[in-house]
Amino acid sequence: MPPSRSTKVVYAAMAANLGIAATKFLAAAATGSSAMLSEAIHSVIDTSNQLLLLLGLHRSQRPPDETHPFGHGKELYFWGLIVAILLFGVGGGMALFEGVWHLLYPRPLENPFWAYVVLAIASVFESISFSVAIRELLSRRGPAAFWLRVHRSKDPSVFSTFFEDLAALLGLVVAFLGIYFGHRFQNPYFDGAASVVIGIILALVALTLVYETRGLLIGESTNPEVVDDICRLVAADPAVHKCRTPLTMHLSPFEILLNLEVVFKQNISAEEQIAAVERLEKAIRERYPSMTRIFIEARRGEGARPADGTSSEQLDRIHVERPAHAPGALELLDRGKP
Repeated sequence: MPPSRSTKVVYAAMAANLGIAATKFLAAAATGSSAMLSEAIHSVIDTSNQLLLLLGLHRSQRPPDETHPFGHGKELYFWGLIVAILLFGVGGGMALFEGVWHLLYPRPLENPFWAYVVLAIASVFESISFSVAIRELLSRRGPAAFWLRVHRSKDPSVFSTFFEDLAALLGLVVAFLGIYFGHRFQNPYFDGAASVVIGIILALVALTLVYETRGLLIGESTNPEVVDDICRLVAADPAVHKCRTPLTMHLSPFEILLNLEVVFKQNISAEEQIAAVERLEKAIRERYPSMTRIFIEARRGEGARPADGTSSEQLDRIHVERPAHAPGALELLDRGKP
């Protein structure tokens, strides 16, 4: 999946949050609403988070080097984790603080008209940004169940935006209820309680993002359906006796490392085995272009006697890798030799 589509989601969210934050601060100053101030802080944090995600997207696309031979793709996961921490510590923490302070030292609400106007405008822009994130998630390959698709998404720039927009929409509803009931019953405690609830929502969303990003940062496999499909694809090759469960790891949302152990049928030559490896690699790349690094460990079947005179030790474990940056190169590394 091209990084440009993830960037589009982030830019859409950032544009919405930047404009909304300014209007929320104005409404908070005009009405004295604690919930509106919490929402304004939330929008500022969301805007900062989008900038960090853009930074992560940019740095993750740097090419491999000597110290990072598999590239810098996981840097996006690192910045995704920073986003979650900021959302929890700054966004949730400040909203909770503002709410508790307002409960301890309540202030009467002034004319809430402008608060309602800002909430309505913010709801429109947040809904647009939210729909962009949803469309992007639906366009990507994954399970039919939407929440399972969100959980299995490997792109923090998309699922972080989705969760932040969801939290923003929930926060707008809570802020509206706090302002409405506070004004209707002339009770400022409703407004303070709404701010506390907004802080709790932000904290819960942040913890969810921490959980999702942590798995990607330490090395998470691709989706089980993809692993099973690759195994079936390999096992269907006429030269393959059986395929052991593939090992995969996301190097970035758009790059996957695949380690494949294949047991070939008996009495095939080394040339036939190499041809089969090339055939398998081509089929995998055509179906899953994100498999940018493919390592195939080939084993001979039980009782194999190669017709070309290749020794059992030479054919026993051949490691084959075709780098993504050099698709025409084929490297055979005999593990029996130093």
